[in-house]
Amino acid sequence: MKGNLLMSAKERERKVVMEELEKGRMTQKEASGRLSVSERQVGRILCRYCAEHDAGLVHRNRGKSSNRKKDPSFERSVIARYEERYTGFGPTLASEKLREEGLAVDHETLRRWLIGKGLWQKERKRSRYRQRRVRKSR
Repeated sequence: MKGNLLMSAKERERKVVMEELEKGRMTQKEASGRLSVSERQVGRILCRYCAEHDAGLVHRNRGKSSNRKKDPSFERSVIARYEERYTGFGPTLASEKLREEGLAVDHETLRRWLIGKGLWQKERKRSRYRQRRVRKSR
């Protein structure tokens, strides 16, 4: 094994349970209840743990980018167009305007990009102004 292996709390819990299973202190049925997975899944996890040790418990997609991630050149073109034409627009309106130009991007994705670049921040809603009158004396 090379280097350090960072594990989440869920993966550390799996490690403890797999060690108990290996030592015979726990059954697969008990382990499935503790991990909230099926008995068959516990068997698969145990097989991978026996073959790869701690590395077998780490999620396989760790460190990989999402399949749904947009191309960085597309992101740059959308941000450039926003700066050029739609500065001051909120993400929802800007995404609608960009869609009309053929740059279809979801408003939440655009919001995340704009916040990341420091081009937009959420404006806090102010409470309604209300001046209370002085109570009458009795």
